[in-house]
Amino acid sequence: GYYADRWKKMLISKSSPTKTYFDTSDEDPFCMYNYLLDITTWNKNIRRGFIKVKITDYAGNTVESEMNSEASTFQQYKRVKILTGFYRDLDKISKISLTFSTKTLIGPKHKLRILQMRLKSLNNPER
Repeated sequence: GYYADRWKKMLISKSSPTKTYFDTSDEDPFCMYNYLLDITTWNKNIRRGFIKVKITDYAGNTVESEMNSEASTFQQYKRVKILTGFYRDLDKISKISLTFSTKTLIGPKHKLRILQMRLKSLNNPER
């Protein structure tokens, strides 16, 4: 690892390309794989809550995102972009599942109707 105030000096002196992860996990190999979830919803009423993303590859391996600490606001036909991270990266994704939660124990359960969605890898932008 590198001290945050000296990372640039340490990495620039290396002659080979070096990957850096500034968002880390507590599991080995300690790197987070970031994705951008771009979502447009269809609900007539405003919904406020959290989205958890689960991705599955063709071999059946599944990884679930960490839930954001701040709730997102979803309005009809408005795009919302959410940064989400995974402990592992799956190369060829066969299935994407979303779970919407308001994190409240009391009150009605709300559904989030999705009109359009795009999940883009920030570590591998070509995917």
